[in-house]
Amino acid sequence: MSKTVSHRKDDLVFPEATVRSSGDGKTETNDLPWQILIIDNDADVHSATISALDSIEIQSRPLTFLHAYSAQQAREILMAEPHIAVILLDVAMKQQDESLQLLHHIRDVLHRSEVRIILCTAQSGHAPEIEAIRQYDIDNYKTKSELTRIKLFTIVTAAIRSYEQICTINASSTGLDNILRASTELMALTTLEDFAANVIRRIGNLLDLPADGLLCVQETLHDKQTELFVVAATGIYDNLVNHPISSFDDAHVGKALSRSLDEGRNIYGRDFAALHFTGDAARNFAAFIRTERPLNDIEIRLLEVFCSNISVGLANLMLVTRLHNSAFYDSLTKLPNRTRLKDIIDETLVAARKNRSVSRPTTLALIDIDHFAETNDTLGHQFGDLLLLSVATRLQSRLGDRLIVARVSGDTFGVLGDDNQVNPDTVLAQFEKPFSIDGQDVQLSATVGLVRLSEHEGRGAEALKNAHIALKRAKLQQRTGHFYFSRSMGIDIRERVNMMHALRAAFEQKQLFVVYQPQIDITTRTPVGAEALLRWRGDDGTMISPDRFIPIAEYSGLIIDLGEWVLRQACQELVRIHQQGFTDFMVSVNVSQVQFRHPHFLTMLRRTLQETNAPAHCVELEITESMAMEEPEALIRLLDQITATGVSIAIDDFGTGFSSLSHLQKLNVDRLKIDRAFVTEITESARGSSIAEAIIQLGRNLDLDVVAEGVEDERQAEILTELGCSVGQGYLFAKPLTSDVLHNWLHEYTNRH
Repeated sequence: MSKTVSHRKDDLVFPEATVRSSGDGKTETNDLPWQILIIDNDADVHSATISALDSIEIQSRPLTFLHAYSAQQAREILMAEPHIAVILLDVAMKQQDESLQLLHHIRDVLHRSEVRIILCTAQSGHAPEIEAIRQYDIDNYKTKSELTRIKLFTIVTAAIRSYEQICTINASSTGLDNILRASTELMALTTLEDFAANVIRRIGNLLDLPADGLLCVQETLHDKQTELFVVAATGIYDNLVNHPISSFDDAHVGKALSRSLDEGRNIYGRDFAALHFTGDAARNFAAFIRTERPLNDIEIRLLEVFCSNISVGLANLMLVTRLHNSAFYDSLTKLPNRTRLKDIIDETLVAARKNRSVSRPTTLALIDIDHFAETNDTLGHQFGDLLLLSVATRLQSRLGDRLIVARVSGDTFGVLGDDNQVNPDTVLAQFEKPFSIDGQDVQLSATVGLVRLSEHEGRGAEALKNAHIALKRAKLQQRTGHFYFSRSMGIDIRERVNMMHALRAAFEQKQLFVVYQPQIDITTRTPVGAEALLRWRGDDGTMISPDRFIPIAEYSGLIIDLGEWVLRQACQELVRIHQQGFTDFMVSVNVSQVQFRHPHFLTMLRRTLQETNAPAHCVELEITESMAMEEPEALIRLLDQITATGVSIAIDDFGTGFSSLSHLQKLNVDRLKIDRAFVTEITESARGSSIAEAIIQLGRNLDLDVVAEGVEDERQAEILTELGCSVGQGYLFAKPLTSDVLHNWLHEYTNRH
């Protein structure tokens, strides 16, 4: 059973474990107990710690506890008590950086270098900075949840031993200075190999002996057996690096190291020292040093202190290594991830600019596996992981050894290398043969986006972004294809993004407005309706063409909100026009494909009609011919539901698409709108009115009204009338008008005609 003081998430939890006091098990009273200072604002932590270490003796001396619930209390206790051995300090105190300030006070103001400090935290997110651990000589760092009684006893015991040893050898300032200087310098090293090699050399300097030794890491193999591997060696052992210790002829070395690891302590012989270092939960380290003579007491004490510090350094190095690998390498394939690839591209670009004459042309390719999600879902994620590993291995082994292969996302790999290695033919050829996974052949295809870095002027992040743009373009063209990024593509994308942000801001700041272009009965010249058109005036007063911003609105999804707003404005305007006596007047509103496909479009339409009180039979929705031809059955159902509200439907730009007449006949539509290009042809083209005439005749046969767009002169109006088109829209009658101007125009035009 676990012993829990309270139920909060930051409580210390001590699973049952047997802790034996020193000596014969009897508690002896000592006039000089070890002083432990607990600094934590949670009283439960204090009581839990005392409970865990109750009746424990270390080095035949009992423990006594001092309690501080704030940094100020801790400062006062430290001033009054000069013999504190160990401090248990909560990392996450009330005020930001309070723990760091206290560490600074202990080490730099009070100069208490002998006291051992153990940092505790409620959760790993409150971990101290590596720099803080280095700067303030922290003995250990643990989360409260992992502190069992045994672990707490172990780390306090180790800390007290370190404290005792430091105090004992204070007189030997040279040795202590060497240890501190060596520890500081070792902390600055970032690779295990450098760290380990320097540890051996520093031990030689400390003992004034030749640096003959080796440092091993204990690894757990696949069969759960352990093996010692040499990570650094000097002197007579320097040929053992990267070899298992079992391959060494001298079995005495392996036995001494194994005993040190098994017993968790340093072993001293007549001519050697086997030193134990605690690394992390996964791995421990041990060093074998040839001494050629027995070590004296002060040398042993110096080594004990040095090993204690080195254990902290190794644990920190392992933590930094894990964080580095997590930040820069993919956990599955062990390839560089997107962040690391970006850095490599930056390094490549800098090197190329410095050595333009000798640098090779370099290409970045992003390789996306087609339909990988379906494969993953069908065959399972474990199978998918094996497939990704197989792809990574093939790209690395067959494209060449001078390039970089990275995994930038789930099923997308990045390849960086010479142009002759990284090109579409070479890359796509890697997917011609199937991949064998668990005895099953899987045929994959891929799509590739490429960027030539010689044509790129930005940094690695921009190069990756451009490669993604090229990849998307390749996917739009066809699967198993490729596309090279060009500067024009980048300019186009940036312009679209900038316009998208500007459009959203303009909508929020009410810079968009609706104008209305009247529709006229050509014969009687009577206004019968108007088409609502969205307009955008920029900050500089210039008008931005709908041909530019409407596609952006559709692409970004903003068209859903914009479309509803335009419909609401048009319905409100319709109500006002009817109130002025034009009770048969209609308003037409364009509906984009994105709006039409939205699952709540019909609900939005009904709600708008109800809230504006607009007469539905005077509201018309315009859809394009291409929209009318898509998904016939679904469209027929939707149009039936729309017309059931009383709203009518017109097909806009008719004649520009490829209509199926049999399909058109099934659609519940009311009007066809002749595209302005065919109206212009009436007087300008050698073909004359053939297409316009065909559309008008089709409308008559299907019992549909026909509206001609773009009527600009009387001759066009005359021909359209002769052909049987009764309604026209265009500059001959009126330009698009704002709401106020439309009202005046209606009265003036009606009176005039």
